[in-house]
Amino acid sequence: MSEVTRTDARHNRDQLVAVAREAFAEHGTATSLRDVARRAGVGIGTLYRHFPTRQALIEAVLGHGFDRLREQAVALTGQGDPRDALLTWLRDFAESSARYRGLPESVLEALQDEDSALHASCFGVRDSGRALLAAAQQAGAVRADLTIEELMALAAGVAWAGAQSPTPNQTVRLLELVVSGLDPITPPH
Repeated sequence: MSEVTRTDARHNRDQLVAVAREAFAEHGTATSLRDVARRAGVGIGTLYRHFPTRQALIEAVLGHGFDRLREQAVALTGQGDPRDALLTWLRDFAESSARYRGLPESVLEALQDEDSALHASCFGVRDSGRALLAAAQQAGAVRADLTIEELMALAAGVAWAGAQSPTPNQTVRLLELVVSGLDPITPPH
């Protein structure tokens, strides 16, 4: 492959990712891949050569955000109040998930499908959240019976509802309501 061919291929890939980011923001992650290719100025075959599945394209669009969430979790671990650290990360996770309609469903599906192009990234995000949850649980700051899968499902539900709402900051408001249910259970006296 010549240098010109490689440069063209990189340009096509970058253009597809940029257009997909816009299309996902406008129409959600279920947007037409044929439309993404058309808007990027390439054929559908070129899109599939770079991204064999929709999930592979979603991964390319969201990879940086997933990396940021993982890095944020590492930075927050052991810093200050464990509950605040968990809630900061959870808010960013929910807001990131609400950015593209259909993304919460894609993430939850990818966690169940080991063959998905998104699976490893979603697992990495989940595991980074698990460390924050464990620290908050060990500090007695959140319910001991809460699992990371439940927490991510709650955040995905909040993200989905926030993405559907015309009300600004609805994701943040819904997350605040959900978070109140994370308090440790105290036995009745």
